[in-house]
Amino acid sequence: MRRLARTALVLLTGLLAACSTTAIDDYRGSQPVFDLRQFFDGPLTAQGMFQDRGGKVVRRFTVAMRGSWQGDNGVLDEQFRYDNGETQRRVWRLRKLPDGQYSGTASDVVGQAAGRTAGFALFWDYTLRLPLDGKAYEVHFDDWMYQLDAHSVLNRSVLSKLGLRLGEVTLYIRKEAAP
Repeated sequence: MRRLARTALVLLTGLLAACSTTAIDDYRGSQPVFDLRQFFDGPLTAQGMFQDRGGKVVRRFTVAMRGSWQGDNGVLDEQFRYDNGETQRRVWRLRKLPDGQYSGTASDVVGQAAGRTAGFALFWDYTLRLPLDGKAYEVHFDDWMYQLDAHSVLNRSVLSKLGLRLGEVTLYIRKEAAP
């Protein structure tokens, strides 16, 4: 009985969270219009942190990025450096689709990432294989990016597994000025 009550509570919490979820269309008409091909073209730098579900910062990192596009196909090469000295690389293969939609793949992404822009916002939905203590865990990302101006994007990702919130990643991305 106790297990059933716990399961019901988890399901109810998930339903309530789903009811209050922001939709990408809420940002339609906002400015500046987020064009991934334009923003993620050339060198970029980012600083970020991971907070556990209690809000404690447990990891900080920087990212050197370089994006390039050939028509509707792009590559975003990300070089992570964590506060403990660990490094990681992720290379995204991006594709612009009709109606503000995007798809993306990377070697540690399970299947395909699906994204959509509206106004100054982008919503990415994907599952990432994260290494931890010699094992790989599949973690779901609800990934929101907001273009603040021509040179700045704020990225907020909620990580979850089996519907349970694990924590958040906050990332500030800065597009380097053209020489």
